[in-house]
Amino acid sequence: MSAFDVRDLLKVAGAPGARVAGFDVPAAAPPAETTRPMPAAPLSPVVLTGTVRVLEFAAIVGLGVAVHLVQPDRIGPLGLRYLAAILGSAVLAVALIQVSGGYRIAAFRSVLKAAPRLFAAWSLAFLVVAAALVFAKIADQYSRIWLATFYGAGLVGVMAGRMVLARIVATQMRQGRFDRRTAIVGGGPLAENLIRALEAQADAGIRVVGFFDDRADDRAATVIAGYPKLGTVSDLVAYARSTRLDLVVFTLPIAAEERLMQMLTKLWVLPIDIRLSAQATRLKLRPRAYSYLGDVAVLDVFDKPIADWDIVVKGIFDRVVGVAMLVALAPVMIGVALAVRFTSPGPILFRQKRHGFNNEIIEVLKFRSMYVDQCDYAAAKQVTRGDPRVTPVGRFIRRTSLDELPQLFNVLKGELSLVGPRPHAINARTANTLYDQVVDGYFARHKVKPGITGWAQVKGWRGETDTDDKIQRRVEHDLYYIENWSVLFDIRIMLETPISLFTTRNAY
Repeated sequence: MSAFDVRDLLKVAGAPGARVAGFDVPAAAPPAETTRPMPAAPLSPVVLTGTVRVLEFAAIVGLGVAVHLVQPDRIGPLGLRYLAAILGSAVLAVALIQVSGGYRIAAFRSVLKAAPRLFAAWSLAFLVVAAALVFAKIADQYSRIWLATFYGAGLVGVMAGRMVLARIVATQMRQGRFDRRTAIVGGGPLAENLIRALEAQADAGIRVVGFFDDRADDRAATVIAGYPKLGTVSDLVAYARSTRLDLVVFTLPIAAEERLMQMLTKLWVLPIDIRLSAQATRLKLRPRAYSYLGDVAVLDVFDKPIADWDIVVKGIFDRVVGVAMLVALAPVMIGVALAVRFTSPGPILFRQKRHGFNNEIIEVLKFRSMYVDQCDYAAAKQVTRGDPRVTPVGRFIRRTSLDELPQLFNVLKGELSLVGPRPHAINARTANTLYDQVVDGYFARHKVKPGITGWAQVKGWRGETDTDDKIQRRVEHDLYYIENWSVLFDIRIMLETPISLFTTRNAY
C-alpha cells in the first residue's frame, strides 16, 4: 500500500449512490468520450526490458557455444574453460548495456542512437574478459580465432536483434501499448504546469487524456493546455471503468486534506496508480522520497496491487496449475456432469453474469445445482438451508464446491484467477440490499481478478451472506488478500481450500 492507509479511507469511503462523509457519491454515467473503442491493452516497459535482458543474455551464450561447435577441430573440446569465458562475456555485456542506458524504451526505438552504446558495451566486455585471461596467465589456453569470431558474431547478433526489436516496439508504440494513459485531477495553473512538464518528457510514456475537476464549470476552465475537462471525480470513476486508464495525478495542494481525502475515497477502488504532483506542495523532500514520471517528481498515494512481473508470474501460475488441475480433476468433472444430467432435466452447465476485474461483466461457469425452471440467473434470492430450488445432487456439489470446477475454463480464458476475491453476481444482496450499499469501499475488491477460491473462503466466509456482518467480513478478507498478495500466499490458500470445504457450515 502507500502513504494513505486503506483503513483511513474505509472510514469515509462509499459506493455510488451512497451518502459518504457528508457528501453524495453519485452513480455518474461515463462522459461521452468513454463510448470510444477500448484502447489496446498496455505492455509493461518493466517486463519488456527484463525480457530483452534475458533474451540477449541467452543469445550471447548461444552464439558463443555455436561458434565453438562450428570449429571443433581447430579449437578443441567445449569444456569448462570456454563455458566460463562465454558466461563471463554475457554477464559483463548485459551489465554494461544496462549501465549505458541500453535497456530503456528510448534505446529500443532507435538502433542508430543506441548503436554506439551497444558497440562500446560489447567491446568493453570483451576487453575485460581478454584482460582477465591475460592476467590469469591462461590466455594461451583459448583460441584467438574463437575469440575474434565470437566478438564479431556477437556484435552482429546483438545489432540484428535490436533492429527486429525496434520494429516491434515502433508498431506497439503506434498502438499506444507503452503509453500510460493519465488523467489529471484538479485545474488551474498547477494542472497546466504539470501537463506542460509531462509533455516535455518525450520518453516517459505519459499520455494525458484530459483532466477532471469537482468545481463548477463557472469556476473551472473547460480546456487546460489543450486538454478538455472530462467531468468530475465521480465521472472519473465511470471513465476508468469503461476505458483504459493507468495513472491519475492530483494537482491539489496537500494542504487541501479534506478535499483530497474525499476524492481519494472515490478513486481508491480503481486498479490504477494514483500520484500527487510534487509541484502542488511546498514541502521539499529528499529526491529519494519521490517517484518520477520522467523527470517530474510525484508522491505515491496508491499503487496498482498487481503489476508488471507480478501479473506475468500470476498469469503463468494460473494457467500452468489450472491445466494441471483440469487434467487431474477431469474424471471428477465427468462424474459430476453425468450426475447432473441424469438426475434432473436441463443443461449441465449454469452460466451467470458476475463482476470481474475492474467491474467488467464476465460469464462464470458452474455445474447446474438447481432445477432448470428455478435457476436464479440474477441472484435475486440467496440459497438457504433446505432450499427447494436445489436438486439433491446440487446440495452435495454446492456443499463441496464441486459445482465451481468448470470455472477452471474461466481461468484458462483469463477471466478468473485460481485465487482471488470470489466473483459475486451483479445483483447479489444481503436481505434486500445490494452488497455495494452495505459495505463501504465494496468495489475495491475488484482491483484484481476474481478467483475460484480466496482468503475469505478458506477463513470460513463462504456460502450464505444473510447479514451485513458476513459480507463485511468477506470484503475485509478480500482487501487483506489484495494488499498482501504473493505467489506463496496463493499457494497457501490453495492448500487450505480442501480443508475449508469440510469445516465451513454455511454453504448450502
